[in-house]
Amino acid sequence: MAKIDAFFKLMNEQGASDLHLVSGSQPILRIRGDMERVKYKQFENDELKAMLYEIAPEEKVKTFEETGDVDFGYEIPGLARYRANFFQQKYGVGAVFREIPSEVLTAEQLGLPPVITKLALLPKGLVLVTGPTGSGKSTTLAAIVDYANKNRKDHIITVEDPIEFVHKSQGCIVNHREVGSHTKSFSAALRGALREDPDIILVGEMRDLETIALAIEAAATGHLVFGTLHTTSAAKTVDRVIEVFPANQQDQIRSTLADGIKAVIAQTLFKRIDKKPSTIQTGKKYGMQSLDDAIMQYLQKGQIDPDEAYNKCIDKSKFLPFLKKSPGDFTDV
Repeated sequence: MAKIDAFFKLMNEQGASDLHLVSGSQPILRIRGDMERVKYKQFENDELKAMLYEIAPEEKVKTFEETGDVDFGYEIPGLARYRANFFQQKYGVGAVFREIPSEVLTAEQLGLPPVITKLALLPKGLVLVTGPTGSGKSTTLAAIVDYANKNRKDHIITVEDPIEFVHKSQGCIVNHREVGSHTKSFSAALRGALREDPDIILVGEMRDLETIALAIEAAATGHLVFGTLHTTSAAKTVDRVIEVFPANQQDQIRSTLADGIKAVIAQTLFKRIDKKPSTIQTGKKYGMQSLDDAIMQYLQKGQIDPDEAYNKCIDKSKFLPFLKKSPGDFTDV
């Protein structure tokens, strides 16, 4: 057993989503959104580096030494998978680990609207899950792929950096590809996928022009494509996709996108104030409910905090009456 595994077991026992290990600091867990220090000594750089290198593949250590950053996946059988990021900082090496549960939660278990599962049965098209970092996009996509895997008889290809949720082939054949280990880039994997007889393609992140263009092409040529973007609303998602293209291509892409896009799921993550677990909030019916309306429903039920609702909403004026005191920055109104 690797020395670091003890921290992962503690993380799992405490229900933490993230583990932070940084030279010059005690270990820190993120529990229900809050950072909590672990009663442990501060890490020395050499000690922490040895602990981290024990679990990192040789090629990832080389990349880290050359660039100062690296991502990869790590798994403890029977416990969980972890998305690992190593980075260099002022006092030495640092690392953050996100726990990826071994069990894929269903859309129903996550409290997602019923329309989410219908998206898994679409014959073709583009479905985008959007939201800020840490808002549960991968968890929602995993639930959609899980539903497709159980209810279809098709070929699913996932392309991620790194692989997060692992799906065992059930009704479908599922192939997982990791950027950096199994393929050079998202775009290279997408180009290859079009020759690999896929029905469903999951793109972990649509981060550049070539990847976005290939995803749109795949959706337009009869495939069902799922992807993520770091945008906050359906309108901004469409704008982001179009604006990544050169001006002389935008009219054509706008037309292609209008035909191919089937849904945009905009979501954010709130702390529950009536229960301990957090809740993922998405638009409900056919993707046409605004994020603000969905936030308002949870606020009126007393499940989320008014200040957090105000901070994460789009039209802040609607949420002012729920605040106990006026916000400090009037320019947000």
